[in-house]
Amino acid sequence: MFKALLSLFSTDLAIDLGTANTLVFVRGKGVVSNEPSVVAVYRDPRGNQKILSVGEEAKNMVGRTPSNIVAIRPMKDGVIADFEVTEQMLRYFILKAHNRRSLVRPRVVVCVPSGITPVERRAVKESAESAGAREVYLIDEPMAAAIGAGLPITEASGNMVLDIGGGTTEVAIISLGGIVTSNSIREGGDKMDEAIIQYVKRKYNLFIGERTAEMVKIKLGNAYSTEDDEEMMEVKGRDLVSGIPKTLELTAGEVREALTDSLNSIVGVVKITLERTPPELASDIVDKGVVLTGGGALLKNIDVLLRNAINLPITIVDDPLTTVVMGSGKLLDDIDLLREVTVHY
Repeated sequence: MFKALLSLFSTDLAIDLGTANTLVFVRGKGVVSNEPSVVAVYRDPRGNQKILSVGEEAKNMVGRTPSNIVAIRPMKDGVIADFEVTEQMLRYFILKAHNRRSLVRPRVVVCVPSGITPVERRAVKESAESAGAREVYLIDEPMAAAIGAGLPITEASGNMVLDIGGGTTEVAIISLGGIVTSNSIREGGDKMDEAIIQYVKRKYNLFIGERTAEMVKIKLGNAYSTEDDEEMMEVKGRDLVSGIPKTLELTAGEVREALTDSLNSIVGVVKITLERTPPELASDIVDKGVVLTGGGALLKNIDVLLRNAINLPITIVDDPLTTVVMGSGKLLDDIDLLREVTVHY
């Protein structure tokens, strides 16, 4: 009776708890929130802390705060790095999805990287429960991505998904509603940003911030050499020798050079997964190819790089950023499939 009453006040949610962005899908409404996974925390001299802002507003504070305010990214490499702050962030997103009504106990589907440990899975589940969830279902990100991409995951046929996120890159072969073989590396958009920061520091003695590096990646990032290599962008940072702010121009060719190691790691994990694929499923993948999702799929020419490396068709989904949350959202309408693909530990 009590659970039935609760369900009247709450709407089921699907949450893609990402390293870079957290997306929230509300059953019957679609994606209602897509904000950076950043929390701004105020710390007083006695060590007490108070949440100031979450999401876009908090991200604007990164690298610009006084010593008593810290902009924290509670998710690192796809897993919880700060349990308390993650719980507060989840509570914020759950309440926002329900228009700030506090009398809500929704059923929540949370996407997690396939490579995380049972302890890390439990931490995600407990965070969601503490934030107000009535029931929590954990779904592997590649499985949610495959459902979001519209792949026939319940058929006896191989489907290959490559999900390049902010903190992790996931590759999985899916058949008959389960993951046959999968691989996960802690390499993604964040590591690419860091690679650009280190490249500029090493080559030009210029220190640039995370947000600048991300803008460079979005504007000049290119996975494969083209005639656009001479395209340029002005970058501002601090000169490490003189300590004075300075401006320089970066080319797309230099950015591609900075991203080489990250891209090689992604190609490497795809090849390793293909080597472990059973031959019958491998023959399906020869015909169907690889479906590419996640923010990393937006990197220019990444499909060309992969196609040349593995000689298979590469398909980028229509909206790579929302594929995972849309897939987990679809599961809210199919409780039998949800129970079938839920991760048990």
